[in-house]
Parts: sequence; C-alpha cells; structure tokens
Amino acid sequence: MTFELFLQYATNALSLGSLYALIAIGYTMVYGILRLINFAHGDVFMLGCYIAFYGVTLFLLPWWVGFIVALGLTGLFGILLERVAYKPLRSSPKISIMISAIGASFLMENLATVLFGGRPKGFPVPDLFNEVIHLGTVSVVRISIIIPIITVFLLIGLLLIIHRTKAGMAMRAVSTDLVAARLMGIDVHKIVSFTFGIGSVLAAIGGVMWSLKYPQLNPTMGMIPGLKCFIAAVIGGIGNIAGAVIGGLLLGCIEIMLVAFLPTVTGYRDAFAFVLLIIVLLIKPSGLLGKHQIEKV
Repeated sequence: MTFELFLQYATNALSLGSLYALIAIGYTMVYGILRLINFAHGDVFMLGCYIAFYGVTLFLLPWWVGFIVALGLTGLFGILLERVAYKPLRSSPKISIMISAIGASFLMENLATVLFGGRPKGFPVPDLFNEVIHLGTVSVVRISIIIPIITVFLLIGLLLIIHRTKAGMAMRAVSTDLVAARLMGIDVHKIVSFTFGIGSVLAAIGGVMWSLKYPQLNPTMGMIPGLKCFIAAVIGGIGNIAGAVIGGLLLGCIEIMLVAFLPTVTGYRDAFAFVLLIIVLLIKPSGLLGKHQIEKV
C-alpha cells in the first residue's frame, strides 16, 4: 500500500470514527444519568435524517434551514420519547425501562415504514459537501473533512455545558446520585429531559452528516449504526464521554483499515465490531476509560 492510499483510508477512518463517536455520546450521556441503555437512539438518528430529507425535498427549504429544523424537531422528539416511554417507568425495575426502550425502537422503525415507505430514498447532497478536495496526490470528499471538525466543536461545546453551566452541574449531580440530587432541590425530571434533548440533537447531527456521506435513507438505517455506536460507548467505558469518543474513533479506524488491509473479509466488517467488543470486555469489563461500579438494586 502506498503512503497516499494510506492517507486516503486514514481520512475515511477518521470521518467514520467521528460519526460513531458523535452518536455514541448520546448513548453514554443517557446511561450516565439514568443507567439506561436507550435502544431507540439509533431510530432517533434515522428520524433526524428523514426530517431533513422532507424539509429539503417536500417543503423546499434551503438545505441549511432544513438541517436546523431537523435538529430542533428531533431534539423535541427525544424529550417527548423520554416523557412517554421512560418517565412513567422511572421507579420501576431497570428491566422494565429497557423493554420499553426496545419496544419504542421497533415502534419507530415500523411507523417509519408506514409513513415514509420501505423503499430507499436518495438524500439530496448539496454540491458544497460533494466537492472533491485534492491534498497533494490524495483526493478527499469535503464532507469527510467537515465531519471530524464538526465533531470536535460539538464535543468542546458539550464539555463546556457539562462543566461550566448550572445545568451541567445538575447533570453531574444526578449522574452521581439521583436521590441525593432530588433532595438537594434539583428538578431531576427537567435534567433528564434536557439530557435526552441534547442526546437526540447529537443523534440528528450525526444522522444528517451520515446521510451526506452515505446518501441513502430507509426506515431501518439506524439499526446497525446504532448498535455499533452502542458498542463504541461500551468499549470506551459507557457513561464516560471521552471514552465514547475514543471508542467511536477506534471502531471506525478498525473497520476502514480492515477493508484496506484485508479486503477478502470486507463482508464481515460488522462482525468484527462485536469481536472487538468481546475482546475489550474480557480484558477490561468496564471499558477503556470506564470505572468499576456496583449496580444498585
């Protein structure tokens, strides 16, 4: 493999890993607050893609307006999902909330099939993102460079919210001890909704950028990316934002480099994500940056 070809694959790996990292943050934020795996997170990702698609193609909005509307509506949907599917079960056993999350995921997928149709749709990609940039002898599509840059800015913004705002302080308090946070006067319900809203917006941003890079929509498009981003969050240490980013980048790099160096096993690239998960959990069950915790019952 030539150095130029390696740079080409490295750029694609960084781009894919950044997408995984962005979506994995949503998983890890919700888990950090509620100790809940939101299995509907991948379908929220899918919903953001469809809202952006119809905003641009059906309502003829400028692409940037359509994307902003998609982020806002997806964030509101995430808050609504938490209020309807999870809030009534907050005092129930964890397994009840997990079953509700799985049910919400299947409901969203089937409802999307009914509303949007099962036939794949081509996402309209503006020329701005499709332009090929030549870096010496390496040719890169502009969206592959934009994705890591946006991910870095969003990560910095999220960390500032968590560590420099009252809402972020409340989020950290709730994640440490929900009961004690309630006794200290923190509106736990509002903080949980705020967390779901942020996580859903990040999923929508990830979904829009995913559609710009892989412009084909279908109602189950969030299933495999959702599973992989969950794997990325677990590998990095679920509940740890930095761990989710590291896990996403690691998973993206391994997938792309696997295709580069072992093209004969390209068809098994999804399976390697699960193999990596098993290896990491065998060596460090709490994940790369995770801390060992005793689950409260």
